[in-house]
Amino acid sequence: MILKTPQFTGFWVFIDLVPGPRLYSCCNCRNHVSLHDDIVSKAFQGKHGRAFLFSHAMNIVVGAKEDRHLLTGLHTVADISCGDCHELLGWKYERAYEASQKYKEGKFIFEKSKIVKEGRRIRIL
Repeated sequence: MILKTPQFTGFWVFIDLVPGPRLYSCCNCRNHVSLHDDIVSKAFQGKHGRAFLFSHAMNIVVGAKEDRHLLTGLHTVADISCGDCHELLGWKYERAYEASQKYKEGKFIFEKSKIVKEGRRIRIL
């Protein structure tokens, strides 16, 4: 993409998008915790507001399993924390007791307020 900057008449600024995956990171330490392409749904509710369901996660610590009554019924879940700073980020669905909820098993909930989207980097040439 080429942009002509108005303050430098006659000069051109070249902008190149650096290739690479779009990532989600811990809001506290910016440790990468998941890929944008691994989002299954953005229509989930966490403890503190909106949450995203991801198919995979990385650089996290999975806590002890426990049964919880959530909005969609009883599930066995384990809290997930950042592998670097140990910030609580959400939970992992270990088991769903209702047939309609089985698709969640093995997937991860990240609270939207606990992660930040790391977009593609821009390089000015």
